Amino acid sequence: MNRRNFLTLTGTFTGGLLVLPDFLHAFGSQNNLVMGEQCVVFVQLNGGNDGLNTFIPYDDPLYYDYRTKIALNKDLVISKNKGMAFHPSLKDFAQMQQNGDLTVIQNVGYPEPIRSHFRSQEIWQTATDSNKYINEGWLGRFLDLQCNGHQATAGINLDSIDNLALKGVEPNFITVKDPNRFKVKSDKEEDVTLSKNPHLDFVRKIANSVTEGSDEIQKALAKSKTEISYPKTELSKNLEWIARLIKGNLNSKVYYTSLNGFDTHDNQLSIHERKLTDLNDSLYSFYSDLKQSQLLQNVTVVVFSEFGRRVKDNGNGTDHGTAAPMFIIGGNNKGTILGRNPNLADLDNGDLKYEIDFRSVYASLLKEKMNFDYSKIGILNKPVSGLFG
Repeated sequence: MNRRNFLTLTGTFTGGLLVLPDFLHAFGSQNNLVMGEQCVVFVQLNGGNDGLNTFIPYDDPLYYDYRTKIALNKDLVISKNKGMAFHPSLKDFAQMQQNGDLTVIQNVGYPEPIRSHFRSQEIWQTATDSNKYINEGWLGRFLDLQCNGHQATAGINLDSIDNLALKGVEPNFITVKDPNRFKVKSDKEEDVTLSKNPHLDFVRKIANSVTEGSDEIQKALAKSKTEISYPKTELSKNLEWIARLIKGNLNSKVYYTSLNGFDTHDNQLSIHERKLTDLNDSLYSFYSDLKQSQLLQNVTVVVFSEFGRRVKDNGNGTDHGTAAPMFIIGGNNKGTILGRNPNLADLDNGDLKYEIDFRSVYASLLKEKMNFDYSKIGILNKPVSGLFG
Protein backbone atom coordinates (compact mmCIF):
# COMPACT_ATOMS: atom_id res chain seq x y z
CA MET A 1 0.00 0.00 0.00
CA ASN A 2 1.47 3.37 -0.94
CA ARG A 3 1.04 6.49 1.15
CA ARG A 4 -1.34 8.16 -1.24
CA ASN A 5 -3.72 5.21 -1.13
CA PHE A 6 -3.42 5.00 2.61
CA LEU A 7 -4.38 8.64 3.03
CA THR A 8 -7.52 8.10 1.00
CA LEU A 9 -8.30 5.04 3.11
CA THR A 10 -7.77 7.04 6.27
CA GLY A 11 -10.35 9.56 5.11
CA THR A 12 -12.79 6.72 4.57
CA PHE A 13 -12.28 5.31 8.05
CA THR A 14 -12.70 8.71 9.69
CA GLY A 15 -15.86 9.55 7.80
CA GLY A 16 -14.07 12.17 5.75
CA LEU A 17 -13.36 14.19 8.89
CA LEU A 18 -9.63 13.65 8.83
CA VAL A 19 -6.81 12.79 6.52
CA LEU A 20 -3.44 13.34 8.16
CA PRO A 21 -0.73 14.02 10.46
CA ASP A 22 2.23 14.52 12.82
CA PHE A 23 1.40 17.39 13.93
CA LEU A 24 -0.15 20.58 15.05
CA HIS A 25 1.43 20.52 18.51
CA ALA A 26 4.91 20.21 17.06
CA PHE A 27 4.03 22.77 14.42
CA GLY A 28 2.80 25.30 16.97
CA SER A 29 5.98 24.91 19.04
CA GLN A 30 8.37 25.79 16.22
CA ASN A 31 10.14 29.03 17.00
CA ASN A 32 9.85 30.49 13.52
CA LEU A 33 6.06 30.12 13.43
CA VAL A 34 4.77 32.93 15.57
CA MET A 35 1.38 34.52 16.02
CA GLY A 36 0.56 36.85 13.19
CA GLU A 37 2.85 35.25 10.63
CA GLN A 38 1.77 35.12 7.00
CA CYS A 39 -0.46 32.37 5.64
CA VAL A 40 -1.97 31.76 2.20
CA VAL A 41 -5.54 30.63 1.49
CA PHE A 42 -6.24 28.97 -1.87
CA VAL A 43 -9.70 28.87 -3.44
CA GLN A 44 -9.67 26.55 -6.45
CA LEU A 45 -12.50 26.95 -9.00
CA ASN A 46 -12.98 23.46 -10.38
CA GLY A 47 -14.20 22.94 -13.92
CA GLY A 48 -12.44 25.73 -15.78
CA ASN A 49 -13.81 29.16 -14.94
CA ASP A 50 -14.64 31.42 -17.90
CA GLY A 51 -12.26 34.29 -17.29
CA LEU A 52 -13.58 36.38 -20.17
CA ASN A 53 -17.02 36.51 -18.54
CA THR A 54 -15.54 37.04 -15.07
CA PHE A 55 -13.22 39.97 -15.71
CA ILE A 56 -14.61 41.23 -18.98
CA PRO A 57 -12.96 43.10 -21.89
CA TYR A 58 -16.21 45.00 -22.38
CA ASP A 59 -14.63 47.69 -24.56
CA ASP A 60 -13.34 45.25 -27.20
CA PRO A 61 -15.81 44.75 -30.08
CA LEU A 62 -14.28 41.32 -30.75
CA TYR A 63 -15.62 40.15 -27.40
CA TYR A 64 -19.17 40.65 -28.71
CA ASP A 65 -18.33 39.25 -32.14
CA TYR A 66 -17.02 35.99 -30.69
CA ARG A 67 -19.69 35.69 -28.01
CA THR A 68 -22.95 36.46 -29.73
CA LYS A 69 -24.98 34.35 -27.27
CA ILE A 70 -23.23 34.80 -23.90
CA ALA A 71 -21.50 38.21 -23.93
CA LEU A 72 -22.29 40.45 -20.96
CA ASN A 73 -23.79 43.75 -22.07
CA LYS A 74 -21.45 46.67 -21.38
CA ASP A 75 -24.30 48.42 -19.55
CA LEU A 76 -24.41 45.55 -17.00
CA VAL A 77 -20.71 45.11 -16.17
CA ILE A 78 -19.36 46.97 -13.16
CA SER A 79 -16.28 48.88 -12.00
CA LYS A 80 -15.04 49.73 -15.47
CA ASN A 81 -11.30 50.35 -15.62
CA LYS A 82 -9.11 50.63 -18.74
CA GLY A 83 -11.36 48.51 -20.91
CA MET A 84 -11.99 45.82 -18.27
CA ALA A 85 -14.89 45.31 -15.86
CA PHE A 86 -16.24 42.75 -13.41
CA HIS A 87 -19.22 40.47 -13.91
CA PRO A 88 -22.25 42.09 -12.18
CA SER A 89 -22.31 39.24 -9.63
CA LEU A 90 -18.84 40.29 -8.43
CA LYS A 91 -19.84 43.61 -6.92
CA ASP A 92 -17.81 42.91 -3.78
CA PHE A 93 -14.75 41.92 -5.81
CA ALA A 94 -15.02 45.38 -7.32
CA GLN A 95 -15.35 46.88 -3.85
CA MET A 96 -12.30 45.00 -2.57
CA GLN A 97 -10.29 46.33 -5.49
CA GLN A 98 -11.50 49.87 -4.83
CA ASN A 99 -10.36 49.37 -1.25
CA GLY A 100 -6.90 48.51 -2.58
CA ASP A 101 -7.13 44.90 -1.40
CA LEU A 102 -7.61 42.93 -4.65
CA THR A 103 -5.22 42.48 -7.56
CA VAL A 104 -6.21 40.93 -10.89
CA ILE A 105 -3.46 39.07 -12.75
CA GLN A 106 -4.36 38.86 -16.43
CA ASN A 107 -3.81 36.00 -18.90
CA VAL A 108 -2.35 33.44 -16.50
CA GLY A 109 -1.55 30.00 -17.90
CA TYR A 110 1.36 27.82 -18.95
CA PRO A 111 3.12 26.59 -22.14
CA GLU A 112 1.61 23.74 -24.14
CA PRO A 113 -1.71 23.87 -22.26
CA ILE A 114 -3.75 20.76 -21.55
CA ARG A 115 -7.55 20.85 -21.77
CA SER A 116 -8.18 17.84 -19.53
CA HIS A 117 -9.60 18.89 -16.15
CA PHE A 118 -7.69 16.26 -14.21
CA ARG A 119 -4.35 16.75 -15.95
CA SER A 120 -4.47 20.55 -15.93
CA GLN A 121 -5.35 20.57 -12.24
CA GLU A 122 -2.42 18.22 -11.67
CA ILE A 123 -0.10 20.62 -13.50
CA TRP A 124 -1.24 23.54 -11.37
CA GLN A 125 -0.98 21.46 -8.20
CA THR A 126 2.52 20.12 -8.91
CA ALA A 127 3.88 23.25 -10.68
CA THR A 128 5.55 21.14 -13.36
CA ASP A 129 5.71 21.39 -17.13
CA SER A 130 2.76 19.93 -19.00
CA ASN A 131 4.84 16.96 -20.17
CA LYS A 132 6.26 16.05 -16.74
CA TYR A 133 4.71 13.96 -13.97
CA ILE A 134 5.69 13.93 -10.30
CA ASN A 135 4.04 12.59 -7.15
CA GLU A 136 4.47 15.57 -4.83
CA GLY A 137 2.61 18.87 -4.96
CA TRP A 138 4.34 22.24 -4.96
CA LEU A 139 3.02 23.14 -1.51
CA GLY A 140 3.89 19.68 -0.21
CA ARG A 141 7.48 20.14 -1.36
CA PHE A 142 7.58 23.55 0.30
CA LEU A 143 6.17 22.16 3.56
CA ASP A 144 8.67 19.28 3.56
CA LEU A 145 11.48 21.85 3.66
CA GLN A 146 9.68 24.44 5.79
CA CYS A 147 8.83 21.94 8.50
CA ASN A 148 12.44 20.74 8.55
CA GLY A 149 11.68 17.13 9.40
CA HIS A 150 9.15 17.86 12.15
CA GLN A 151 6.36 16.17 10.15
CA ALA A 152 4.03 18.80 11.52
CA THR A 153 0.66 19.53 9.96
CA ALA A 154 1.49 22.82 8.33
CA GLY A 155 -1.45 22.83 5.90
CA ILE A 156 -5.21 22.53 6.29
CA ASN A 157 -7.39 21.30 3.42
CA LEU A 158 -11.11 21.94 3.91
CA ASP A 159 -12.58 19.17 1.77
CA SER A 160 -13.64 15.53 1.82
CA ILE A 161 -10.69 14.37 -0.31
CA ASP A 162 -6.96 15.06 -0.36
CA ASN A 163 -5.40 17.72 -2.55
CA LEU A 164 -2.29 16.83 -4.53
CA ALA A 165 -0.89 20.35 -4.15
CA LEU A 166 -0.28 19.65 -0.44
CA LYS A 167 1.13 16.15 -0.80
CA GLY A 168 4.81 15.82 0.11
CA VAL A 169 7.20 13.09 1.17
CA GLU A 170 6.20 13.69 4.78
CA PRO A 171 2.59 13.98 6.01
CA ASN A 172 2.49 17.73 6.54
CA PHE A 173 -1.18 18.51 6.00
CA ILE A 174 -4.58 17.50 7.26
CA THR A 175 -7.83 17.24 5.31
CA VAL A 176 -10.85 18.08 7.45
CA LYS A 177 -14.47 18.05 6.35
CA ASP A 178 -15.92 19.58 9.52
CA PRO A 179 -13.43 20.86 12.13
CA ASN A 180 -16.13 21.13 14.78
CA ARG A 181 -16.79 17.37 14.59
CA PHE A 182 -13.12 16.45 14.48
CA LYS A 183 -12.79 15.33 18.11
CA VAL A 184 -10.66 12.33 18.99
CA LYS A 185 -9.57 11.35 22.49
CA SER A 186 -7.01 8.84 23.73
CA ASP A 187 -5.48 8.18 27.13
CA LYS A 188 -2.25 6.67 25.92
CA GLU A 189 0.63 7.49 23.64
CA GLU A 190 2.40 5.03 21.43
CA ASP A 191 5.90 5.00 20.01
CA VAL A 192 5.71 6.08 16.38
CA THR A 193 8.33 3.46 15.42
CA LEU A 194 6.94 0.05 16.28
CA SER A 195 8.30 -2.23 13.60
CA LYS A 196 10.63 -2.65 10.67
CA ASN A 197 7.69 -2.18 8.33
CA PRO A 198 7.67 1.47 7.13
CA HIS A 199 4.02 1.32 6.10
CA LEU A 200 2.99 0.12 9.56
CA ASP A 201 5.14 2.82 11.14
CA PHE A 202 3.41 5.39 8.95
CA VAL A 203 0.03 4.10 10.09
CA ARG A 204 1.11 4.37 13.75
CA LYS A 205 2.42 7.86 13.16
CA ILE A 206 -0.95 8.94 11.82
CA ALA A 207 -2.82 7.21 14.64
CA ASN A 208 -0.78 9.06 17.27
CA SER A 209 -1.13 12.38 15.51
CA VAL A 210 -4.91 12.21 15.21
CA THR A 211 -5.44 12.72 18.94
CA GLU A 212 -2.91 15.52 19.13
CA GLY A 213 -4.32 17.26 16.08
CA SER A 214 -7.88 17.05 17.30
CA ASP A 215 -6.88 18.76 20.51
CA GLU A 216 -5.07 21.59 18.73
CA ILE A 217 -7.94 22.25 16.34
CA GLN A 218 -10.41 22.37 19.21
CA LYS A 219 -8.13 24.79 21.08
CA ALA A 220 -8.05 27.08 18.05
CA LEU A 221 -11.82 26.94 17.69
CA ALA A 222 -12.26 27.64 21.42
CA LYS A 223 -10.15 30.79 21.10
CA SER A 224 -12.17 32.20 18.21
CA LYS A 225 -15.70 32.93 17.12
CA THR A 226 -17.53 34.04 14.01
CA GLU A 227 -18.19 37.75 14.35
CA ILE A 228 -20.03 38.40 11.09
CA SER A 229 -22.77 36.60 9.18
CA TYR A 230 -21.66 34.18 6.44
CA PRO A 231 -23.97 32.93 3.65
CA LYS A 232 -25.34 29.39 3.97
CA THR A 233 -23.21 27.72 1.29
CA GLU A 234 -20.50 25.08 1.45
CA LEU A 235 -17.76 27.47 0.32
CA SER A 236 -18.85 30.04 2.90
CA LYS A 237 -18.81 27.42 5.65
CA ASN A 238 -15.30 26.31 4.66
CA LEU A 239 -14.03 29.89 4.64
CA GLU A 240 -15.73 30.53 7.98
CA TRP A 241 -13.84 27.53 9.44
CA ILE A 242 -10.58 28.82 7.98
CA ALA A 243 -11.19 32.24 9.52
CA ARG A 244 -11.88 30.61 12.90
CA LEU A 245 -8.65 28.60 12.72
CA ILE A 246 -6.61 31.64 11.71
CA LYS A 247 -8.13 33.79 14.45
CA GLY A 248 -7.60 30.95 16.92
CA ASN A 249 -3.87 31.03 16.13
CA LEU A 250 -3.61 27.52 14.71
CA ASN A 251 -0.56 28.83 12.81
CA SER A 252 -0.95 26.71 9.70
CA LYS A 253 0.94 28.13 6.74
CA VAL A 254 -1.48 27.04 4.02
CA TYR A 255 -5.27 26.65 3.84
CA TYR A 256 -6.99 25.17 0.81
CA THR A 257 -10.58 24.83 -0.32
CA SER A 258 -12.49 24.67 -3.60
CA LEU A 259 -15.73 25.47 -5.40
CA ASN A 260 -17.08 23.10 -8.06
CA GLY A 261 -19.36 23.70 -11.02
CA PHE A 262 -17.45 25.89 -13.50
CA ASP A 263 -17.57 23.51 -16.47
CA THR A 264 -20.10 25.63 -18.34
CA HIS A 265 -20.54 23.92 -21.71
CA ASP A 266 -24.27 24.65 -21.61
CA ASN A 267 -26.63 27.15 -19.97
CA GLN A 268 -23.61 29.20 -19.02
CA LEU A 269 -25.17 32.57 -18.27
CA SER A 270 -27.38 31.35 -15.42
CA ILE A 271 -24.92 28.76 -14.04
CA HIS A 272 -21.99 31.16 -14.10
CA GLU A 273 -24.04 33.88 -12.43
CA ARG A 274 -24.93 31.54 -9.54
CA LYS A 275 -21.35 30.34 -9.12
CA LEU A 276 -19.86 33.82 -9.18
CA THR A 277 -22.47 35.02 -6.71
CA ASP A 278 -21.48 32.24 -4.31
CA LEU A 279 -17.79 33.06 -4.80
CA ASN A 280 -18.37 36.78 -4.34
CA ASP A 281 -20.53 36.52 -1.23
CA SER A 282 -18.39 33.86 0.45
CA LEU A 283 -15.09 35.61 -0.13
CA TYR A 284 -16.40 39.02 0.86
CA SER A 285 -17.63 37.60 4.15
CA PHE A 286 -14.22 36.03 4.74
CA TYR A 287 -12.49 39.27 3.74
CA SER A 288 -14.71 41.33 6.05
CA ASP A 289 -14.16 38.91 8.92
CA LEU A 290 -10.37 39.11 8.58
CA LYS A 291 -10.41 42.87 8.12
CA GLN A 292 -12.53 43.35 11.22
CA SER A 293 -10.10 41.12 13.14
CA GLN A 294 -7.14 43.16 11.76
CA LEU A 295 -5.66 40.04 10.16
CA LEU A 296 -6.12 40.79 6.46
CA GLN A 297 -2.52 41.96 6.07
CA ASN A 298 -1.33 38.54 7.29
CA VAL A 299 -3.61 36.47 5.03
CA THR A 300 -3.27 36.23 1.24
CA VAL A 301 -6.20 34.71 -0.68
CA VAL A 302 -5.49 33.18 -4.10
CA VAL A 303 -8.41 32.45 -6.45
CA PHE A 304 -7.68 30.41 -9.58
CA SER A 305 -8.99 27.75 -11.97
CA GLU A 306 -7.25 25.01 -13.95
CA PHE A 307 -7.93 26.79 -17.26
CA GLY A 308 -10.21 29.35 -18.87
CA ARG A 309 -12.71 28.79 -21.69
CA ARG A 310 -12.59 29.11 -25.48
CA VAL A 311 -12.96 32.67 -26.76
CA LYS A 312 -15.86 31.85 -29.09
CA ASP A 313 -19.04 30.53 -27.51
CA ASN A 314 -20.52 27.19 -28.58
CA GLY A 315 -24.06 28.56 -28.79
CA ASN A 316 -25.13 28.35 -25.17
CA GLY A 317 -21.85 28.03 -23.31
CA THR A 318 -18.12 27.64 -23.77
CA ASP A 319 -15.66 24.78 -24.16
CA HIS A 320 -12.30 24.18 -22.49
CA GLY A 321 -9.73 26.88 -23.16
CA THR A 322 -6.41 28.12 -21.81
CA ALA A 323 -5.43 31.35 -20.05
CA ALA A 324 -7.59 33.18 -17.51
CA PRO A 325 -7.23 35.75 -14.70
CA MET A 326 -6.15 35.00 -11.15
CA PHE A 327 -7.30 37.08 -8.18
CA ILE A 328 -5.17 37.94 -5.15
CA ILE A 329 -6.94 39.33 -2.08
CA GLY A 330 -5.31 40.70 1.08
CA GLY A 331 -1.72 40.13 2.16
CA ASN A 332 -0.83 43.76 1.40
CA ASN A 333 -1.20 43.24 -2.35
CA LYS A 334 -1.15 46.45 -4.37
CA GLY A 335 -4.80 46.36 -5.43
CA THR A 336 -4.09 46.77 -9.12
CA ILE A 337 -4.36 45.02 -12.50
CA LEU A 338 -1.22 43.23 -13.67
CA GLY A 339 -0.72 42.28 -17.29
CA ARG A 340 -2.30 43.44 -20.51
CA ASN A 341 -5.95 43.09 -21.43
CA PRO A 342 -6.80 39.83 -23.24
CA ASN A 343 -5.77 40.14 -26.89
CA LEU A 344 -8.73 38.79 -28.83
CA ALA A 345 -7.13 39.74 -32.13
CA ASP A 346 -4.16 37.41 -31.60
CA LEU A 347 -5.38 33.95 -30.65
CA ASP A 348 -3.78 30.52 -30.71
CA ASN A 349 -6.24 28.34 -32.62
CA GLY A 350 -9.17 30.14 -30.99
CA ASP A 351 -7.64 30.34 -27.52
CA LEU A 352 -6.06 33.14 -25.52
CA LYS A 353 -2.28 33.14 -25.40
CA TYR A 354 -0.99 33.06 -21.86
CA GLU A 355 1.30 35.93 -20.87
CA ILE A 356 2.02 35.19 -17.19
CA ASP A 357 3.05 31.70 -16.10
CA PHE A 358 1.16 30.58 -12.99
CA ARG A 359 4.46 29.45 -11.47
CA SER A 360 5.59 33.08 -11.45
CA VAL A 361 2.65 33.80 -9.14
CA TYR A 362 3.68 30.85 -6.96
CA ALA A 363 7.25 32.23 -6.86
CA SER A 364 5.91 35.59 -5.66
CA LEU A 365 3.85 33.94 -2.92
CA LEU A 366 6.77 31.85 -1.67
CA LYS A 367 9.26 34.72 -1.78
CA GLU A 368 7.11 37.56 -0.48
CA LYS A 369 4.71 35.79 1.87
CA MET A 370 6.75 32.79 3.09
CA ASN A 371 10.28 34.21 2.85
CA PHE A 372 11.22 31.04 0.97
CA ASP A 373 13.55 30.38 -1.97
CA TYR A 374 11.13 29.04 -4.59
CA SER A 375 13.98 27.49 -6.61
CA LYS A 376 14.42 24.92 -3.83
CA ILE A 377 11.21 23.21 -4.95
CA GLY A 378 12.03 23.38 -8.64
CA ILE A 379 10.23 26.59 -9.64
CA LEU A 380 12.47 28.41 -12.11
CA ASN A 381 10.10 31.21 -13.14
CA LYS A 382 10.80 34.71 -11.91
CA PRO A 383 8.24 36.21 -9.50
CA VAL A 384 5.54 38.52 -10.80
CA SER A 385 6.63 42.10 -10.14
CA GLY A 386 4.29 44.65 -8.60
CA LEU A 387 2.05 42.18 -6.80
CA PHE A 388 2.77 43.00 -3.16
CA GLY A 389 3.56 46.26 -1.41
